[in-house]
Amino acid sequence: MRATRIYLIRHGQVANHHEYRYNGHFDVDITNTGVEQMHRVSDFIAEQKIDAVYSSDLQRTVKGARIIGKKLGIEPVMVRSLRELNLGRWEGLTREEAIAKYPEEALFSFKELATSKVKEGENLLELRARVIPALENILEKHAHQSVCIVAHGGVNRVVLSEAMKLSLDNFFSIEQDYGCLNIIDYLEDGMKVVKLLNGGPNQDMRPTEIY
Repeated sequence: MRATRIYLIRHGQVANHHEYRYNGHFDVDITNTGVEQMHRVSDFIAEQKIDAVYSSDLQRTVKGARIIGKKLGIEPVMVRSLRELNLGRWEGLTREEAIAKYPEEALFSFKELATSKVKEGENLLELRARVIPALENILEKHAHQSVCIVAHGGVNRVVLSEAMKLSLDNFFSIEQDYGCLNIIDYLEDGMKVVKLLNGGPNQDMRPTEIY
């Protein structure tokens, strides 16, 4: 049975990672370490037969997609719907700054993010409602091909949760390190097989053969 294979990558380390800021749609760049992470994963991706490269339109994924695309000789396609979860008026702030600025939201917990949200932001159901159709469009366009997508931790968790039929209540049970690689096969009968989860440079990133 033939499959469509998705190489799903999280962007590299972001410039404000040490400040623990809520980035979401906040357009932060990646660090030199983040660039190195993208080069390492691109070395592996370059050994595969890749037909297309996608990313969100935020620079932290675009930069990684361009590093990979340059090595493959493929121009990346940017898809706005693959952006990270919109964190509304908390964008670019630390939790302390957000609570000081919006004390009425002091009790907000990300454990309730499936259905709750920061004002002007999204919850996980809304994130899934825009990410999964974008993914399905890519799968339809590249049926029986292999595609690389450079996205965000939240986007990746939604895609992986959907593939493994997990409730969004388990969203934070899926780790996604900077520069990690996930590999998912989408079979013709609708079955989805996660071949690699949160793979990194210190792990064997080679999955079993494609279906």
